[in-house]
Amino acid sequence: MMNDFLLDRALDPIAEKVIAGERLSFDEGVTLFRSDDLHGVGRLADMVRRRKNGRATYFNVNRHLNPTNYCYADCKFCGFFVKHNQPGGYTHSVEECVKAAREAWEKGATELHIVGGLNTRLPFSYFTDMLSAIKSEFPGLHLKAFTMVELDFFGSFYKMTDEEVIEKLKSAGMDSCPGGGAEIFAESTREKICTHKTDSNRWLDLSGKVHKAGIKTNATMLYGHIESIEDRVDHLIRLREQQDKSGGFQCFIPLAFYPPGSQLSHLPGPSGIDSLKTIALSRLMLDNIDHIKAYWVMLGKRIAQTALHFGANDFDGTITGGGELMESYLVEARNDNEASKEEIVNLIIEAGFQPVERDTLYHPLREFAAA
Repeated sequence: MMNDFLLDRALDPIAEKVIAGERLSFDEGVTLFRSDDLHGVGRLADMVRRRKNGRATYFNVNRHLNPTNYCYADCKFCGFFVKHNQPGGYTHSVEECVKAAREAWEKGATELHIVGGLNTRLPFSYFTDMLSAIKSEFPGLHLKAFTMVELDFFGSFYKMTDEEVIEKLKSAGMDSCPGGGAEIFAESTREKICTHKTDSNRWLDLSGKVHKAGIKTNATMLYGHIESIEDRVDHLIRLREQQDKSGGFQCFIPLAFYPPGSQLSHLPGPSGIDSLKTIALSRLMLDNIDHIKAYWVMLGKRIAQTALHFGANDFDGTITGGGELMESYLVEARNDNEASKEEIVNLIIEAGFQPVERDTLYHPLREFAAA
């Protein structure tokens, strides 16, 4: 049988469904998470990964830009935000944002990833002026900007409909949206870690509206804090259901919680085993999302490399400098927040896969010879 590699015989019925390409249930997701057969679960995820994407492993050249770190929310897992009455806060001028875009463009970036705090002292025009100024000077630079939490804040704080917010940002130059702010959808857990943040139904509903406007987004899940296994499976299934309805999620990124600097610094964060199993489960449960990312910034490059055998087919980007928020979650050495194109290509080849440089919308730009 094709599932003879399984050690946990309780996974046999699930393996048969995976082999047949059938959708897995909530209970089956929980069973997979609770299994100690890491190798078997990984093999199943790798089977699906190769069925969908072969040996192709995507990456891009990008830069992170965080325009402001002032934020009225109080997310316990975040080491990035600053209140207006605290030191260490900043807001970059539009000119400074354009300068960051120029530096990224000159280094070969095809994407600028823009997210920041929920700053109540900025006019909405700050964000549209920033987008339009960058897009005017660098029309070929893809602007992946603003999470559903930021869009929700824009609508409520500036008293606009969701459709108005989306259209104004799109007209100013927003090309797609990142997947942050999803955290964990289970409300009883969500309320304990980000009580003032957009709730799960609102996050999903806004994603659907963005998709309806013709804008692609990503999706995330923050794991390894106080959530349960059931919370994780619930999160994956609710994303899957939204994708069935609106179809605009390009990629799913499991985000490993990094405790230092947060209000949950007493927690250990996820182990490498937990991260690999979470990536594998993501690939197995999200049958309608094409790409699963091994986000090396939060996993570390070695675990991200291993994750390519556990269902992931995207290694994220080179991240050509910038990104205070990204740096607050960095698990590599504190000065190692960049990865050259050559390094990423070599890591992917060493893992036994074919590197493919892509744009933000997963159009291949260059394929590299595999080992």
